[in-house]
Amino acid sequence: MGVFATTDDPGSSGHEQVVFCQDKQTGLKAIIGIYSTALGPALGGTRFYPYASEADALADVLDLSRGMAYKNALAGLDLGGGKAVIWGDPERIKSEALLRAYGRFVESLAGRYYTACDVGTYVADMDVIARETSYVTGRSVEHGGAGDSSILTAWGVFQGMRAAAEHVWGAPTLAGRRVGVAGLGKVGKYLLGHLVDDGAEVVATDVNPKALEWARATHPQVALVDDAAALVAADIDVYAPCALGGALNDDTVPALRARVVAGAANNQLAHPGIEKLLADRGILYAPDYVVNAGGVIQVADEIEGFNFERAKLRATRIYDTTREILRLADAEGVPPAVAADRLAERRMADVGRLRTIHLR
Repeated sequence: MGVFATTDDPGSSGHEQVVFCQDKQTGLKAIIGIYSTALGPALGGTRFYPYASEADALADVLDLSRGMAYKNALAGLDLGGGKAVIWGDPERIKSEALLRAYGRFVESLAGRYYTACDVGTYVADMDVIARETSYVTGRSVEHGGAGDSSILTAWGVFQGMRAAAEHVWGAPTLAGRRVGVAGLGKVGKYLLGHLVDDGAEVVATDVNPKALEWARATHPQVALVDDAAALVAADIDVYAPCALGGALNDDTVPALRARVVAGAANNQLAHPGIEKLLADRGILYAPDYVVNAGGVIQVADEIEGFNFERAKLRATRIYDTTREILRLADAEGVPPAVAADRLAERRMADVGRLRTIHLR
């Protein structure tokens, strides 16, 4: 994927800025992608992951930062879209020195990018990064932060799922529906609780045996299957991808038996065209960057002085945003992903236009 957008290269991304960061002493290799600052400073988490190649790391940060721009726009935030990846195995190379070196690179951008937690990074890591930069959110409560952002991420996914259930079955509840959750990590475990409390019948899986042990102990009524492939092919009403991206692809969509897809994972569509394949099969897809925006709403609230109840109220409105997108999709005869893109692009263009008005 190219970094510079051109009219003759549909695969190019059109990012404002991409920064490669390296600190040889600590082993840090990071890429920070800023897709857009039309609405304000870019905000997005830092993913710490052992990519197979530098090209894979770059492709991921470009996809994720673009998704953050659209997510922040639809969440009603005055923030642009950015993301960062640290290339490496966090179990092996993560250290205080590495995180602080990364924090200095974030600081060097002078507020164009705010970072937060993502796959492989946690609240404690943000506290370390914050020793070198003020442009970090998702910090611990002890350090004036919002704490674990996966709490409101899961709450927002549940709200989006309720809106999708209402659109398909006429009632905003998962009671009596069979929901398949793929991934019981930071977000999936909270989502599991909301679904059980709502009266859903839940089937779940995870690649981590410890996560499965946790599910057996905490929610013994939840059925567990061996892998994501078995979950996709299971007799379920709702499929909730809550792990890494690309869960909806040319192999999984034809095998999917669910009527609704609504999950926490970013970039669930493996490539353009998958949204049409889902629509052709009569599967309602609640766009991932709409329903999983609760986390970014939480960490964004931290910038102005965190208040959990205020942030939760904002995350609850994901229900209304999802309803509106599904209504627009029907009215315009397009898949929900297309309707969501149009709504986000419209806000970025309308508000971004104000940047042309000169202020002293």
